[in-house]
Amino acid sequence: MKTKQNSVFFKKVTIIGIGLLGGSIGMAMKKNRLSSEVTGVSRRQATLGYALKKKIVDKASSNIVKSVQGADLVILATPVQTIVTLLANIGKHLKRGCIVMDVGSTKTSIIENAEKNLPPHVYFVGTHPLAGSEKKGVEFSNPDLFRNSFCVMTPTDKTNAQAKEKIATLWSLIGSVVKTVSPDEHDKILAFTSHVPHLLAYALIDAIPGKYLEYGSTGLKDTTRIAGSSPQLWNDVCMENSKNTLFVLDEVVKVLSGYRKAIALKDQPILIESFKRSKSKRDGLK
Repeated sequence: MKTKQNSVFFKKVTIIGIGLLGGSIGMAMKKNRLSSEVTGVSRRQATLGYALKKKIVDKASSNIVKSVQGADLVILATPVQTIVTLLANIGKHLKRGCIVMDVGSTKTSIIENAEKNLPPHVYFVGTHPLAGSEKKGVEFSNPDLFRNSFCVMTPTDKTNAQAKEKIATLWSLIGSVVKTVSPDEHDKILAFTSHVPHLLAYALIDAIPGKYLEYGSTGLKDTTRIAGSSPQLWNDVCMENSKNTLFVLDEVVKVLSGYRKAIALKDQPILIESFKRSKSKRDGLK
């Protein structure tokens, strides 16, 4: 779908959840003039006030129903389990032709609920921008957050082709490189590359006695940075992607058991070879 960088892509956009991701999308759309009106929705009045003051959104409200009425695009940028709840409740308030897009970290359950609950005249497109940080909150919004990052789209055979193309173009216009995989494949991949790494960061920092933390160096801070992420968000991810998360956890336990055995037996060749293999993979990570 061709469009000019400064053209209005959507007349009215409603973003439910104006934290880091939702706020950054709002800023990116406003910066690139992709919408005539961006409305942000949050339960917190402080968030709404900040978003208006910093011109992250044009309008702000805590009323979901009123905010989604007449919207051409509704973006669900809340924790995963909240997205599922929203999908069950907002459909009857959306106009014909409205596109609903999510930015959740899991996809299978969200898409199943979208296809089950949204009316046929509303088009759902699942997306997951692989950008962000351990910080949360609208105050960390950045219009360039998505530049040169991947956005994974997860269409199914029920996804409207025009809506899919329009959302792919939207992500491209705000700087992302779009990749397409199935919802199931997305959840398998992200369990390895995101979900379990967050669990390992939480586990490592939890295992360290509090009195030792003052001795933590840059290495520890780098390794556990993402343990500063939202507990509710990652609880939701674990619950919604439990099968894949458990599989990957078991794979990590196998590797750690191999390390433990090599250390216990003082088998330096095995341990060094294991570390070399890991280093080679890490060196190839761009």
